[in-house]
Order: sequence, then C-alpha cells, then structure tokens
Amino acid sequence: MKKNGIILICLVCFGFSSWAQSHLQPKNSAKTEEAKNLMETVASKVRSYDNMEIEFEYTFRDPSADINQETRGTVSLKGDKYRMDLMGIIRIFDGEKIYTIVPEDEEVTISSYDAANDQGLSPSQMLLFYEKGYNYKMDIVQNVLGRTIQYVKLTPVDKNSEIKQILLGIDRQTKHIYNLIQNMKDGSQITIEINSFKTNQPISDLLFTFREEKYKDYYINRLD
Repeated sequence: MKKNGIILICLVCFGFSSWAQSHLQPKNSAKTEEAKNLMETVASKVRSYDNMEIEFEYTFRDPSADINQETRGTVSLKGDKYRMDLMGIIRIFDGEKIYTIVPEDEEVTISSYDAANDQGLSPSQMLLFYEKGYNYKMDIVQNVLGRTIQYVKLTPVDKNSEIKQILLGIDRQTKHIYNLIQNMKDGSQITIEINSFKTNQPISDLLFTFREEKYKDYYINRLD
C-alpha cells in the first residue's frame, strides 16, 4: 500500500482534527467559509471523544497498471495511542514507540517516536506533511442509503503535488466523516469508506501494548 494510503486512513480515522486546524487555507468566498465551518465542526466533534473504534474499506485503483485493490481494516484510538490492522499488518503506537508487526514474514519492527521528525506517524500530527495546505470549497451533495453526504473539495496549493484533489464526504446529520476520495494526477485513486464508527468504548490499554513474549519466534528489528 502506498504511503498516501496510510496517511489517508489516518486522516479519516483520527488525524483530521489537528490537520483541519493547521492546514486549511481560507479564501474569502461563501462556499469556502461554509466548508471551513463544516470541517471545524467535524474536528471539534472528533476531539470530544475519549476513544474511537473504526472499521473501514480501503480501495486503490490504477487503470494504467490494471490494478483494482480492495481490502478492509480496523483502527482503534485512545488519546495518542492507536492500533491499526490493515492488509495483514498490525501497527501499534503506545505513546512512545511504534511497533509494526508483519505475521506473514514473522517480523516486528520497533522504532521510537520523535514528534519533531516522525510527524507522519503520530495520530495528532498525522497530516503535517501537507506543508503547503489546500484550497477548499463546498462540492456536491449525495444521498447514500438515506444519508445526506456533503462533499468538500480540497485542491493542493502546491502545483507540484502528485495529488490532483481530495473529496471529503461528511454526513450532514452526524457530522462524521463518511468517506474520502483522493485523485492523483497519474489517474490513480484511493478511496476510504467508513463502515463502522464507535466512540467512547471500554477499550483496555492492553490493546496498545506490545508484548514481546507473544512474538518470541519472530525476527525483532530494533530501530529504537
């Protein structure tokens, strides 16, 4: 899975809150102001939860390479800690270290988290790689199985960006993110759709704890 795919998942699941505050580039127009207010409402709601458990579908399409990849994943977040399961890979962040577990290869990679250098790996800083930010405005409204989904179109300020545009779908009633569609300039597309969004669940801290004894037969690659 491309790096952009991982970042987008983190955006939809838990990175939107801090990203919305830091990276939206306001323009003086009614559509932009409306979009800004909507996304700030979504961000505020995300920040109000003690924890989140999310199930999602990830799709990557590249017509030029005849690739059509679909898979499901889950992510749990509690404070700065998270656990993500996707494509057979488990990633755990316990607040200090990142553990990437690959059962197929029987390998675990352990790395330290550095807020200054590893912004792409922290839930609260997940999208700070968008250094130039985006222009944005309200886009189409769709009815999806009785749900009214308002899309916001985000266009990179950086003309050299590989990203053509991002469409962020927001449920007008719940103010939760429904899906995210990233269109690339090379014609490829990444889509993330939220299937289940649960908040304030009884989540144990053990979920975000790496227990090395469970992986005694694995190769441990320590980068910390």
